[in-house]
Amino acid sequence: MSRSRFPTGFALFAASLLAVATALAAPPEGFDARVQETMQAHGVPGMAIAIVEGGEVVLARGYGVRKLGSPEKVDADTIFPTGSTGKAVTAAALAILVDDGKLGWDDRVIDHLPEFRMHDAWVTREMTVRDLLVHRSGLGLGAGDLLFVPRTSRSRAEVVRALRHIAPATSFRSGYAYDNILYVVAGELVAAVSGMRWEDFIRERVFAPAGMASSVSHEDDRFANPNRVHPHARIDGRMRGLGAQEVLPEREGLGQVAAPAGGLSSSANDLARWLQIQLAQGALPGDGDARLYSEANAREMWTPQVLTPVRQFPPPIDGITPQFSTYALGWSVQDYRGVKLVQHGGAVFGVLTMVVLVPDHDIGFSLQINSEEVVVLRGLMYELLDHYLDAPQKDWIAAFDAWNRTRFEAGQAALDAADEGGRKTGKPSLPPSGYAGAYADPWYGPIAISDEGDRLRIDFSQSPGMVGTLTHHQYDTFRADWDDRAIEPAYVTFALDADGKVDRITMKAVSPLADFSYDYQDLLFTPVEDPGSKPR
Repeated sequence: MSRSRFPTGFALFAASLLAVATALAAPPEGFDARVQETMQAHGVPGMAIAIVEGGEVVLARGYGVRKLGSPEKVDADTIFPTGSTGKAVTAAALAILVDDGKLGWDDRVIDHLPEFRMHDAWVTREMTVRDLLVHRSGLGLGAGDLLFVPRTSRSRAEVVRALRHIAPATSFRSGYAYDNILYVVAGELVAAVSGMRWEDFIRERVFAPAGMASSVSHEDDRFANPNRVHPHARIDGRMRGLGAQEVLPEREGLGQVAAPAGGLSSSANDLARWLQIQLAQGALPGDGDARLYSEANAREMWTPQVLTPVRQFPPPIDGITPQFSTYALGWSVQDYRGVKLVQHGGAVFGVLTMVVLVPDHDIGFSLQINSEEVVVLRGLMYELLDHYLDAPQKDWIAAFDAWNRTRFEAGQAALDAADEGGRKTGKPSLPPSGYAGAYADPWYGPIAISDEGDRLRIDFSQSPGMVGTLTHHQYDTFRADWDDRAIEPAYVTFALDADGKVDRITMKAVSPLADFSYDYQDLLFTPVEDPGSKPR
């Protein structure tokens, strides 16, 4: 009798624990309604969310539509470009090769990729596989991104060759500055060591064993899948992010060359599998002892390698300011409310993604939207974190809305000041024909400026479609407005030599909120004899 009472009581106790665990695992009450309300309020066409806890998929769901004006719904298998969250996938590809014994994290890049060159010969000799992934090379923020942003006619190998002409901003391993170009190098390294194209390696050695059936590593495969989102953005306002939401041409995006840095596409169901693998330290879900990569390399990829600056966020989002912030191998590692997060964001023009892991709580989630409303992505991210960390509830959407309004107000004030300066100051030194000619930058290559009688035109010839009109701003500075309105406008400044001829051209983005990948400020064009020549 006493023996029968104990199991009954224990069973009730265990059942109560299970009920508590189930309640904690569930998304916040009314979460679907919250998502839909937030999307509608901010004009987000479509969204997908995956949540994993304790190794189980709690949620994998789509919301809204794939494309404005079309009825097709987003579901859990709809693929979205995932941007820089794919850096962790390129890191995982290298981890697999480390497990295969084909390279080591601290191998010198040049030993596997003999054609690799940095601007400095010593850095070329010392750069390791690990260095490619952790943003401490000495390159400036986004250095070289215009080699493939917004698009390019170059090959991946040509991008790697151009790297040697990009001057460093700081000394090697002295600090942190986020880049994409070294992940392009990492993609070439995967190909050189494995004997497979990076795209094929990702498909066969990562996505296939991981069970990520909808995920693709090549844009042609994305375009072949009818269940894909289209990108959207607000580009008809004074600066990007203001104006009406509109569909962007999906085939005029980043292109395949930069895919190792951010060119994958995945669905909510597939990102749920990725979250399960990450939280299981490389073990494949439901597959016995099978692993995607070793537990040792799982730890390696999450181990902080470089300190990143702690940005003090203003009220009302000051609560997201971390106490520590670092970068590991394809992952950011920092804290929120004293709890460690392993995370990464992704932004491909017109689409945003966020992947968040909370290892100590065995929780992970992903958020994907087919527009650029960072308020929605970040707001829902912190509301989910507060829920799963049992923290006080806060309307993070409203908080990020307030922050974003302040940000755009400051940006517009800066544009007002620049416009006022342009109205007050002098005329150009030369007639339009004096500015026309062929020019080249050491790392970007050639551009052409032509006098069409009633206007000056500028053509970044190795960036298809990057053609625009130059309108006088002040003195010898013109404003470039591109025919493709999705490309950030730029100021183009001509400097003259003692003979009154153009000696050099420098540029900078017009918008103070322009994406850092428009690294116009790193360009220095000088005259050349013809568009295919090098700078003189």
